Amino acid sequence: MGVELELQLVNSRDCDLTRAASDLLSQVAKRAHPGEIKPEITESMIEVSTGVHVRYDTLTQELRAIRGVLLEVAEKLNVGVCGGGAHPFQHWSDRRIMDAPRMKHVSQLYGYLAKQFTVFGQHVHIGCPDGDAALYLLHAVSRYIPHLIALSAASPYYQGVDTAFESSRLNAVFAFPLSGRAPFVQTWDDFNAYFGKLSSAGIVDSMKDFYWDIRPKPEFGTIEIRVCDTPLTVERAAALAAYAQALARWLLVERPHRIAEDLYLAYTYNRFQACRFGLGGEFVDPVAGTRRGIGEEVLATLEALAVHARELGSEAALGEIESIVRQGNDARWMRERFADSRSLPDLVWRQVERLRARA
Repeated sequence: MGVELELQLVNSRDCDLTRAASDLLSQVAKRAHPGEIKPEITESMIEVSTGVHVRYDTLTQELRAIRGVLLEVAEKLNVGVCGGGAHPFQHWSDRRIMDAPRMKHVSQLYGYLAKQFTVFGQHVHIGCPDGDAALYLLHAVSRYIPHLIALSAASPYYQGVDTAFESSRLNAVFAFPLSGRAPFVQTWDDFNAYFGKLSSAGIVDSMKDFYWDIRPKPEFGTIEIRVCDTPLTVERAAALAAYAQALARWLLVERPHRIAEDLYLAYTYNRFQACRFGLGGEFVDPVAGTRRGIGEEVLATLEALAVHARELGSEAALGEIESIVRQGNDARWMRERFADSRSLPDLVWRQVERLRARA
């Protein structure tokens, strides 16, 4: 498994987003550090990514080491760094596109949507033995996408208002063509044929043109889960990745679901419930004919994953996932902190402090 995190760069004076990515990256390049620290679509965000890991503890260690370098450089530049799926009060029109060919292409293609895409997500890569297994896993994991949305939700505020959503970030992603769910193809040969048709029509050039909730990444040999908001701590990011890893192992080893198009009958509904209500949302299983709370769904899944977590050495991570269900996700934490001060800038600064709390 591996993790990518998109992080916010904020002004220490007013806690708004700031155009600091180029300066920060030039200073980071002078230091030795694990993983990668690289630009994202606008100057107010950066992306960090880990190497390949099998164990939760080594993933956590690398994320902490990357955070340490990042915070050291940011402090010298008087810039705050924080997690969260969306900045609570920034205005998209103030953003500046990064000076890089890919970023300029996206801006020219999507217009104002590119600046509105200043939202922040965690991507989790899960290694797969082959292309057919990757597509099986993509469809099997799709049933559990509401779990990951609700557990990671950290964007209740957007453009200065409480959106009433736990994850407002995914609404920005949904505006892009080729977003949402992947098509129902079950073999790698069929997927290549599908990709070839879109490529021949001039619709896509590479896998990066797909903004699906889960997409295969053949150059890495992974599926990439893209629905999580960036958590407020790297420790929680590691726990979410370990949950996805244990889930994938269970699905590949035990094959508890028959893969069919019917798995997607309630996909959009369940996805909305997770974004809107988080762990308190409703989960409908149209195949089994059941409906229950997303939090209950996660707890039942944790029981199924217990033996796999022991094999993977990630029992502590699954304990963290259980605590999110019982104590609340980052969206709840953000609303509680805002209730203390009624100040969105103060909330952002608390997010900055939360990221560096264990550094």
